[in-house]
Amino acid sequence: MGQAVDVHRLHFAFTITFHYIFPQLTMGLALLLVYLKTKALRTGDEHYSRAARFWARIFGINFALGVVTGIPMEFQFGTNWAAFSKTAGGVIGQTLAMEGVFSFFLESSFLGLFLFGEKKLGRMGHWWSAFLVFLGSWLSGYFIVATDAWMQHPSGYRFGANGAIELSSFWDLLLNKWALWQYAHTMLGAVQTGCFVMAGVGAFYLLTKRDEIYGRTFLRAGILVGTVAAILQLFPTGDMQGKLVAYHQQPTLAAMEGLFESQEGAPLAILGQPDVEKRKLDNPLEVPMMLSFLTYRQWRANVKGLADFPQTEWPDQIPLLYYSYHVMVGLGTIFISVMVLASLLLWRGKLYDSRWMLWMLMVCVPLPHIANTAGWMTAELGRQPWLIYGLMRTASGISPRVAAGNAWFTLIGFMGMYTVLAILWLFLIYREIALGPDPGHRPTSEEALVLAAE
Repeated sequence: MGQAVDVHRLHFAFTITFHYIFPQLTMGLALLLVYLKTKALRTGDEHYSRAARFWARIFGINFALGVVTGIPMEFQFGTNWAAFSKTAGGVIGQTLAMEGVFSFFLESSFLGLFLFGEKKLGRMGHWWSAFLVFLGSWLSGYFIVATDAWMQHPSGYRFGANGAIELSSFWDLLLNKWALWQYAHTMLGAVQTGCFVMAGVGAFYLLTKRDEIYGRTFLRAGILVGTVAAILQLFPTGDMQGKLVAYHQQPTLAAMEGLFESQEGAPLAILGQPDVEKRKLDNPLEVPMMLSFLTYRQWRANVKGLADFPQTEWPDQIPLLYYSYHVMVGLGTIFISVMVLASLLLWRGKLYDSRWMLWMLMVCVPLPHIANTAGWMTAELGRQPWLIYGLMRTASGISPRVAAGNAWFTLIGFMGMYTVLAILWLFLIYREIALGPDPGHRPTSEEALVLAAE
């Protein structure tokens, strides 16, 4: 970790991991805000508008923290990754600029209207402001994912006379097949974050016997949307993302699965510890032939192991990549189980009285953040040793004049500042949850009975 390239990688990994705590929640909540405002518009019930206002305040806190932590990452392309920016800036600058100019300003402008303009806009105008916040946040996600997808699977480019990479097809960049499936998979992960947070807060209100009418609404919304998202996360989006890796990044697939030797009818590793030096998976728990089937839809298909590729093409952090991938998949499986079980209890009318299920939903609140982080670690560690897959090595993309000591200095500074921001964020979120959806209003018994019946 003493080499400059290692410190620059750690620097960006820390800042982007901390930053992504916030946008994954805002992108997930954006969809749920539209759901609540649609219910308010269709039923004319002020209850749903108050619920939407509550989550809009939490959305606003996360949006502010996302902006504060997102801006430094833009500058890091120049400060820490100058060679990469000089070589590929003509391509990645397109999507990054569109994210800032189009989607960010769309989201921020209409978020202001949504938070402060409800009386002026009216019911329909306020719904449109919620929808445009949703559109802006999801467009922002697409432009960022399209940038990363180009680094995973470059398309629509050519080399200029000076060796720089130039854009030859704007639409090949924007509609990269890798981007489409990666975006769907990423956004479903964000939706699950929003759903588990909303359901967890609802469970908290029911367990503490306060604001129970809102707790029921939050649980219902989070579970109904979250169940669909959890299933789609596995298939087709997760399945197709895995196929792209299998066909275009074969050493990555082998490292993710701890597969060191090629096998026909390759097993799927559920558990195990990769031993890179001995080139084997210790204490494996495997499902026979399942990896071959999932990858190529043939039980006896040959899956290449790491030994079939030069070691210079191997990801440089195989154990971390392996564990990140398995944490992501394991948590995704838990999410499906929890959401389906909660949906069954909701359908049978037993969810609101099932304290064990309410506790389970509360415990699960931080897990989507972990799963999303593990997913991004899988994508970025799996791309190594390439910064742009097949075109530019990671070691060639750093800023040559920024020494390891310089990067350590700023990294430690960011750690200190982000610790303060994390404490502030937790305090603000805690305060909003403690105040409740509407501190000055308590639903009447008639309102409670009508909404409980829904």
